[in-house]
Amino acid sequence: MTTTDWILDIVLVLIVFRQMREERLTARTVLLPLAIIGWAATTYLHHIPTAGNDLLLAGAFAAAGIVFGVFGGLLTRVRVVDGQVRIRASLGAAALWVASMGFRLGFAVWSSHPSGETHLAHFSAAHHITSAQAWVVALILMAFGEVVVRLGTIVVRGQLQLARARREGSGAPAPQTRPGAYV
Repeated sequence: MTTTDWILDIVLVLIVFRQMREERLTARTVLLPLAIIGWAATTYLHHIPTAGNDLLLAGAFAAAGIVFGVFGGLLTRVRVVDGQVRIRASLGAAALWVASMGFRLGFAVWSSHPSGETHLAHFSAAHHITSAQAWVVALILMAFGEVVVRLGTIVVRGQLQLARARREGSGAPAPQTRPGAYV
């Protein structure tokens, strides 16, 4: 792992710790993590291997990232104060983020040591994973899935709460529910 890799991982962890303080949901709140993963994409994704089970590996890791993102977004506190959406990462959301980042970081460190390289080579051969780049793609897509889905979940929750607050504040009648309707 390079110094840049360590800095990137530390910055991504610090972003969530910074969000443990309540803050307004702004374009900066959304764009900063997207810019960081955009930079990671240009730095690490040179090509996406498609041979063997490389795409299956990437899909499985991306799906894991999406699951982490959904739960991270749902565990983030979202509320409306004075007409503005405010967010705060709960301890659970931060712990989930640190666990997933820790997994990726630990995997990168482990796989760069001789014993990790040997185990990973044997696993890759046994499961038809054709290159080290397949693992890089899988880990990056896991992070992308987590970041994008977490942010999307938070933004959608914020917009729904903002619409509800505006509806309640305007004196407009709340929508009527139909008996037996799920939505």
